[in-house]
Amino acid sequence: MIRFAYPYMLYALALIPVFWVLHFLLMQRKRRIMSRIGDPEVVSRLMGGVSDARKRIKFLFFSLAWASLVVGAADPQVGSRMENVKRKGIDMVIALDVSNSMLAEDIKPNRLERSRQAISRLIGKLEGDRLGMVVFAGKAYMQMPVTTDYAAARLMLSTVNTDLIPVQGTAIGDAIELASGSFDDNDHQKAIIVITDGENHQGDAVDAAKKAAEKGIIVYTIGMGLPDGGPIPVFQGGRQTGFKKDKQGNTIVTRLNDEMLSEIAAAGNGIYVRANNSRAGLDGVFKEINALEKSEIESRVFSDYEHRFQYFLALAVLFLLTELLISSRKSRLFSSINLFNTQK
Repeated sequence: MIRFAYPYMLYALALIPVFWVLHFLLMQRKRRIMSRIGDPEVVSRLMGGVSDARKRIKFLFFSLAWASLVVGAADPQVGSRMENVKRKGIDMVIALDVSNSMLAEDIKPNRLERSRQAISRLIGKLEGDRLGMVVFAGKAYMQMPVTTDYAAARLMLSTVNTDLIPVQGTAIGDAIELASGSFDDNDHQKAIIVITDGENHQGDAVDAAKKAAEKGIIVYTIGMGLPDGGPIPVFQGGRQTGFKKDKQGNTIVTRLNDEMLSEIAAAGNGIYVRANNSRAGLDGVFKEINALEKSEIESRVFSDYEHRFQYFLALAVLFLLTELLISSRKSRLFSSINLFNTQK
C-alpha cells in the first residue's frame, strides 16, 4: 500500500502543462522574431547551429525533474505488507463525566482537568490493551470506539470539555449501557471505568452496572471530588465571572456522591476509589485491571510505512544534471553528418 505524507504537494504537478504552454509560446515568439529579421534558414545558420529539438529535449528533462521533485516533496511511503499482530490485553472503556460540576476546583486544577491528566497517564501505560471512551452529562455519547490506536485516544482526549454535551445532569446509567454495547462479541476481559463526581445522578446506574456484570463486564468507579465539595465556576468569553448560584442567589456547592458510586462499583463487581489532590484514583483501578487475565488480541495491520522520498529526489537531481549537460547547439562532431542528404 502506498500513501503520501503530504498529498497536497502533488497539486504542484498541475504546473507542468503550464510550463509546456509557456515554452511553446516562447518558441512561437522566437520564430516570429526570426522571420522578421530575414530568411529563417539563413538566420538559423548565422546562429551557430542552435537546435530547437535539443531545446525541447532539455525542457522535457526539466519537466521530469520537476515531477520527481514534487513527488519526493509529497513523501511517498510504502506499507510493505498486511500482517497479523497478536498482543495480550483487555478491552476497557472510560466513561468520563463532562457536566459543569466537573469544573469545581476542590481537586486542583479542577475535577475534569485532573481526570484528563490521569487518563493521559493511563494511556501511556497501556501495552496491547484496547481502549474506548464515552462522555456523558445529561446524555451519553461515544467519543471513541474501542481501539489500540493510542495516538488517536490522546487526540480525542484533548478535545474533551464541558461544552461537548449541552444537556446537564449525570446520566451514569446511560453511560454504562452505551459503554457495554461498544464491546465486541468476544471472550476478552472487559472493564468499564466510570469517572464522575456522581452529583445530580439520574437513571438506574446500579441496575445498568448489574446488567454489565451479567455480561462479564467489570464496572469500576472513580469519584472525582472531595466530601466538602466546591463551587462551580461560571465562564464567559474564556474568563471566570463568578460561581453558579441557585434561584435564591446562593452559591451552589457540588459534593462528591460517595455512597452512590460505591453501590455502582459493588453491583458491577468492581471497586470504588475516591480521588484527591495527591492521587487521581486511576492507578489503583489500573492495578486491579492488570490483575485480570489478559486475552490474546489479534488484529490485521500494515507494517510500518517506509519513506521513499529519497529516490525521487535523486531522480530529480539526475534529470537536472542531464538537462544541464545537453547543449542547445548541435555538436561540431555530428553537425557535418546529414543522413538524409542524397546529394553527392
